[in-house]
Amino acid sequence: MNPTISIVVAIFNRRDELFELLTSLTAQTDRAFEIIIVDDGSMIDLKPTVENFSGFLKIKYFRKDNSGPGLSRNYGARRAENEWLVFVDSDVIVEKDYIENIKKDILEIPCDAFGGADKAHKGFNLMQKAISYSMTSVFTTGGIRGSKKAVSKFQPRSFNMGVKKEVFEKVGGFSEMRIGEDPDLSMTLWENGFTTAFFDDIAIYHKRRVDFGKFSRQVYQFGCARPILNQRHPDYVKISFAFPTLFLIGYIMGFVEYFILGKGVILAFYGLYTFMVFFHALWVTKNISITGMAVISTYIQMFSYGYGFLKSWVLLNILRMKPEEAFPNHFHKI
Repeated sequence: MNPTISIVVAIFNRRDELFELLTSLTAQTDRAFEIIIVDDGSMIDLKPTVENFSGFLKIKYFRKDNSGPGLSRNYGARRAENEWLVFVDSDVIVEKDYIENIKKDILEIPCDAFGGADKAHKGFNLMQKAISYSMTSVFTTGGIRGSKKAVSKFQPRSFNMGVKKEVFEKVGGFSEMRIGEDPDLSMTLWENGFTTAFFDDIAIYHKRRVDFGKFSRQVYQFGCARPILNQRHPDYVKISFAFPTLFLIGYIMGFVEYFILGKGVILAFYGLYTFMVFFHALWVTKNISITGMAVISTYIQMFSYGYGFLKSWVLLNILRMKPEEAFPNHFHKI
């Protein structure tokens, strides 16, 4: 039996991005799906944009008070009609065979939830392509982890994620976390005996942040969320989660070594790392301007995430603060 799909999009403002997403969905080779748009208290009117597509797509629009993306996705999921929920961020564009491939993969790869990769569209600006590189590079903590050889432990992310509606309801959907709510859901699924899979042919184009300042703040928040997730799901803690913090501390130690001891052994390692990132980015992007920005965004990602992780770890494990006290903006009061 062919799977039935409801796409759920939680959105705050981002009218232009919504237009691009819906435009890409009108081009689907398989048009048998519904779209649920949940306006999370936007300060601009998104309804006219949605109405422009009502003649082309089976689309529902709901507006509610702001609660963050996770709870807004739960709101949309409760109003979905179909067997599978597919969550995408509002700032993505999908290929024309996105729905067709999802349905094919569901039939071929048994799972309770799935996810796919993200990549930079050729129409993205240079900054977006550079940030996309750093978020998906093998030289950072970003990117897709998992493969067909290890589909049972792939962590779907909410920018490109599907889950059976009945399974989603059994685990209570997304939690009260505003940041890190998607890995939180993935690990909750595992803890309840459900499986996840990686579908390698449903990659989406993800715009992400458009400048280094916003990108730094975003990955800093991701770093803060990781120790919280470690507390909530201790069985899935990995030493690799601390690598950006070790990277940051090592960089500081390198300067101490250089200015106090007059040696540059540690900084030489970072020079080699920069060299490898540069030539890998050049090989991937084929553009020297993107490559230069990609080196910068890579360091921003490692430093900002590493600092956020370190701060959160100290507050939670040394000062023994509760996550809700240490980071109140990371949680929504249900």
